[in-house]
Formats: sequence, C-alpha cells, structure tokens
Amino acid sequence: MKQFIKYLTGLFLAAMVVSVMGCASSSKQQGTGEYIDDAVITSKVKAAIFNESSIKSNEINVETYKGVVQLSGFVNSQNNIDKSVEVSRGVKGVKSVKNALILK
Repeated sequence: MKQFIKYLTGLFLAAMVVSVMGCASSSKQQGTGEYIDDAVITSKVKAAIFNESSIKSNEINVETYKGVVQLSGFVNSQNNIDKSVEVSRGVKGVKSVKNALILK
C-alpha cells in the first residue's frame, strides 16, 4: 500500500511539473500571463492614441509582443507619427515602441 501511495504521489508531482511547464513562455511563444499583459497594453495604447486630440488618424494599428509595441498604418503628417510614438511610450508597461507608420 505504501508503494502505491508513493507511486500516486510521484505521478501527481510529475503531472504538476508538466502542466506548469506547459504554461511557461519561450523566446518564440508567450505564456498566458504575457499574452494578457500584452492585450492590456495594446488596449491602453490604442485608447491613449485615440484620446490624443493632436493625432488626426484612425488608421493606426497597434500590436504588442512581450511589452514591445509596434505601430503601423497611415497618417497625414510627421507630427502625427512623432506624437503617436511619444504617447505610446508613455503607457505603463511599454518597454519600447517600433514605428512602422507611413505618411499618406
């Protein structure tokens, strides 16, 4: 009976280790927590850009991966590009901003 309990305990511990490792992130894949954090950052950056009255464009796309925000799309002026990058950098959780915005 003792061996059976040890066997079950070992099996349970092995299952726990495998399940925890399955949620860990790698250099190419995000863990669940990182994905949620990135989604929150993306939402905050979009809201900050939308609420900035000096930015005159609805064609700015925002994507976030591990805290790095990428801006893409089309804007009417260099000032819109500069302000979009500045506003994005000011959002909590943003590690850096990659600018791929294009002037119309």
